[in-house]
Amino acid sequence: MLTPLVSQLQPPAPASPTVFFSHTIPATASSSSLPNAVAVSCEADAADFFYCRCWHAADLGRAGKLSLARVRLPPAGPTPATAHFSSSNPRPAHLTFSSKRAPASRYAAAAAANEPPAPIVVVGSANADIYVEVDRLPLAGETVAARAGRSLPGGKGANQAACGGRLALGPTYLVARVGDDANGRLLEGALADAGGVRTDRVARAPDAPSGHAVVMLMPDGQNSIIIVGGANMQGWAAGIGAEDLELIQKAGVLLLQREIPDWVNTQAAQAAKSAGVPVIMDAGGMDAPVPQDLLSLVDIFSPNETELARLTGMPTETFEQISQAAGECHKMGVKEVLVKLGSQGSALFVEGEKPVRQPIIPATEVIDTTGAGDTFTSAFAVALVEGKSKEECMRFAAAAASLCVRVKGAIPSMPDRKSVMKLLESAQVE
Repeated sequence: MLTPLVSQLQPPAPASPTVFFSHTIPATASSSSLPNAVAVSCEADAADFFYCRCWHAADLGRAGKLSLARVRLPPAGPTPATAHFSSSNPRPAHLTFSSKRAPASRYAAAAAANEPPAPIVVVGSANADIYVEVDRLPLAGETVAARAGRSLPGGKGANQAACGGRLALGPTYLVARVGDDANGRLLEGALADAGGVRTDRVARAPDAPSGHAVVMLMPDGQNSIIIVGGANMQGWAAGIGAEDLELIQKAGVLLLQREIPDWVNTQAAQAAKSAGVPVIMDAGGMDAPVPQDLLSLVDIFSPNETELARLTGMPTETFEQISQAAGECHKMGVKEVLVKLGSQGSALFVEGEKPVRQPIIPATEVIDTTGAGDTFTSAFAVALVEGKSKEECMRFAAAAASLCVRVKGAIPSMPDRKSVMKLLESAQVE
């Protein structure tokens, strides 16, 4: 290693650019691993970035002419890179890296260009959730008294946007429709208060009421939900506007659900695919079959086990059955199926690969599971945009969902990034 020589030379650091790249150089790299090019000394900082000092081979013996570059490398897998200088002008400004693999995500591409992360764009629903806390569901013809009741902001689209706004490093946009009524104003205010969500793409539909949902919450935190579409279904007469379509094409990821019309989802997904933006669709919402033209545009389809059974017509009571049902989704054209399994965690089925399973991260107390699935999907998308591996995405999502179920309500329960990172770093997460 050349580190001792480096410490002896100690040249003044010139004003050199920071070079971003999506692959790591091993911390044990030496001049022998980079013949006739550079000598490298690497160390990692607290943020898990590698800071590598690189010297052109011709300069190693001349302290006065030592070239010094600081290279900031977001870790994105073990693939090594080869460092070299321009043969015509071996200065740090000409330091380049080559690799056989392209950046893993738009985040990596943005980092390579020293740009902020691409936005997360959610096209979906916004509902006023009418909570009723009951000991049990009523039977046919029966009336039961609720222990408590109140209205809280929710809706799968709004939930996912609120979660993204609290977790993502870049901006999160919600493209949605609400009514020009009290519930619409409740939703707009709640999203503004959630922090991090750009709400300028939430439009009021003058001829339709805001969507709402009746959430029947049991003592154990489980729930049953009935939704009334309102503006979520009736407010899209003109489709998605040109400015919103342009926003989608600049996104790092597009998140969809099924509480808005399928044709609106299709329009959004087509815009995303035309620009190479990955599309994640949560299967929650309407129970009608997903149109094939929409499903073919989805990169990651995310149902729970009940929704997976409904979509495929196959049982999903065991993991083997779930695997077979996910395989049926692959036959429908979906390459990746991310199944939320409640207390059993989650599983990712990528066509042609071994399933990846993620157990739950136990909550200290389960208060309300409303929004947990939306939190999981959104947190997964946040990690994906940041260039994390699928395993890291699932672990990050599991931590976010674990925090979500500890608080009553959907949007009010969305965790912030600091809390998720703290949970992941705690001793209880193996």
